[in-house]
Amino acid sequence: MDLLRSPLAVLLALLLCLPAPASKGQTPAEATSSLNSGRSIPRSAQLQGDARILHALNRFTFGPRPGDLEAVSAEGLDEWFNGQLHPQMLDESALDMRLAQYPAMQLSVQELIYRYPSDALVRMAMNGKMQIPTDPIVRAIYENQIYRIRTRQQGHGRQAPGNTPGNSQLDEADPNGQAAPAIDPGSIRAILSLPPDQRLFRLASIREPAFDTLIRSLKPPQRAALVAEMTPQQKEAVEALAGPEQIVVQELLAGRLLCDVYSNAQLLEVMTDFWLNHFNIYLHKDEQMPYYLVSYERDAIRPRALGHFEDLLEAVAHTPAMLMYLDNAESVGPHSLSAERFKQNAWRRPNAKHQDPPGINENYGRELMELHTVGVNGGYTQADVVAASKVLTGWTVDHPQFGGGFIFTPNRHEPGTKKVMGLKIRQSGEREGEELLHMLATRPATAQMLSHELAVRFVSDNPPQSLVDRMAKTYLSTNGDISAVMETLFHSPEFWAQSNAGAKVKTPLEYVVSAVRAGDADVTNYAPLINQLRLMGMPLFGCVQPNGYAWTSDAWVNTGDLVDRMNFALLLASNRLPGIKVDWSNPAPTGSGGAAWSALAPAQEEARLESQLLPLGASATTRAAVLQEFQQHQSQNPRKSAQARPVAAAQRFGRAAPQAIRAREDALLAGLLIGSPEFQRR
Repeated sequence: MDLLRSPLAVLLALLLCLPAPASKGQTPAEATSSLNSGRSIPRSAQLQGDARILHALNRFTFGPRPGDLEAVSAEGLDEWFNGQLHPQMLDESALDMRLAQYPAMQLSVQELIYRYPSDALVRMAMNGKMQIPTDPIVRAIYENQIYRIRTRQQGHGRQAPGNTPGNSQLDEADPNGQAAPAIDPGSIRAILSLPPDQRLFRLASIREPAFDTLIRSLKPPQRAALVAEMTPQQKEAVEALAGPEQIVVQELLAGRLLCDVYSNAQLLEVMTDFWLNHFNIYLHKDEQMPYYLVSYERDAIRPRALGHFEDLLEAVAHTPAMLMYLDNAESVGPHSLSAERFKQNAWRRPNAKHQDPPGINENYGRELMELHTVGVNGGYTQADVVAASKVLTGWTVDHPQFGGGFIFTPNRHEPGTKKVMGLKIRQSGEREGEELLHMLATRPATAQMLSHELAVRFVSDNPPQSLVDRMAKTYLSTNGDISAVMETLFHSPEFWAQSNAGAKVKTPLEYVVSAVRAGDADVTNYAPLINQLRLMGMPLFGCVQPNGYAWTSDAWVNTGDLVDRMNFALLLASNRLPGIKVDWSNPAPTGSGGAAWSALAPAQEEARLESQLLPLGASATTRAAVLQEFQQHQSQNPRKSAQARPVAAAQRFGRAAPQAIRAREDALLAGLLIGSPEFQRR
């Protein structure tokens, strides 16, 4: 179905651009006016019953799964939310089993970059600046990558596979750089027949370009057999032999989506996403950044996502990821010992006149105030930016090419007393930065800025100031306790106002993950989801600018983007995303012989799927558009209709034909519902 030409895509785009339905008896303008006036919201204008539970699930999770509404109703909404505020008490054993498939994500940065080296580290080994590891598997990873880098440097790209006929061995690369001989089927069968550990060591003994020739010659079933019965660590090693850096990037992104989809601690995942966006870092800043982002999310953000903001702010400030992303690692005080030595020794260096003396980099000092704490209207000046940047000189990273951690370097620190936003900070080395962070974390402007940002994320694009003020008051009275601020938001009448239900348009990440959760999908391959987020304009860790992605609807609502969403919905619903399985079936009664599938009318199936995907129901306009598109599609493809040709279908497919045809029809209906305006709102 060509959705670019489909009237449905245009109609749904127009419907999504309209304001969310107001509460009964109110116009949208009246509802908005009531919220922004600061007047109390009467209980009659607040969500009740199942609508209240679904509103909480849509805002505090990445979307409800089948059965979540009933589970929360049985537990009690307040009890459920309290459990979400204490994620350590929740059972995450099923999530842990899935995460165990990515053991590299539990390694330290040093171990990660050593076992799965960046090109920068491989070039050091290639140039004799470090010793190649002696472990046979790790050594093979380095040597394969050295070959690839040298080939790229020669300007030839990857060596083409050779075509030597009758070759029965997987030979190592010719020392003169000749292409590897072709791989005969017998050699492949011999490798695949080995036990997993021997198979891995055999693969490690094959050097480039023969290794690349082997991998490219495998058919999909052979690729699966290549890693069959291997441990997760062995599978990672096989992938690393083909490209070590990709292991880190792929598992970083897959692990994040895995938690978003399957974690029971959904509020923790939503808040982790919130803070990763608030303290945004771009994945491709440099070659080391993917390795440091593993630790950034795992060790700095996630453990503190519901704790005290000052602890989170200080943890972020000490991460190599942030110091490198905003260039503070390169910042040097102009009067520091390092700068003075540079000036004194300038005459000894060749081309000294062409070398700029080390100096302050203001990027982190500025974004620390503008984006991370007090905000653009927080009362700071350019002089404060310079002073804050001087305070943070010497905060750097120890040998990042080897995965080193934070280090304070006194020789690079600007001496003397500094004054930032009225606070006099006396010379005390690293302690100066801690004083600065404490001052910024406890400012009323920071409480206001963070409360407003949280209210935009969880309540509405234009949250009422009365709510923001109460959240800020809680922040200041609890020393920045994020959980306490979230409790204030949860118990506020503004959050539960009927006019807020469905008022937020999902970001691409929220849309993709909520669709997977709503379909109760089994995901074993996250690459299609990662690619879909890229197509929708929201790649994970992909925002170049430090301000992160927008939470407001205007950034994500246009016809082109909505067509991309509809295409994704249809691909997901029809199981056309490799490694992602969704089952929409409605089991036929025992002894029916499959007749139940052909007997159900499209409107009945639409109603059944609507109850799963849109528990509060779709609008009459949406429902009519979905059924019209479905009927149009079926009229253009009559052989796919269970009702149009049941006899011919049975002759062609046998007794299973009604089930198979109904499954395709269910997939189409489910995809259209996932693409509906009601599903795209939260």
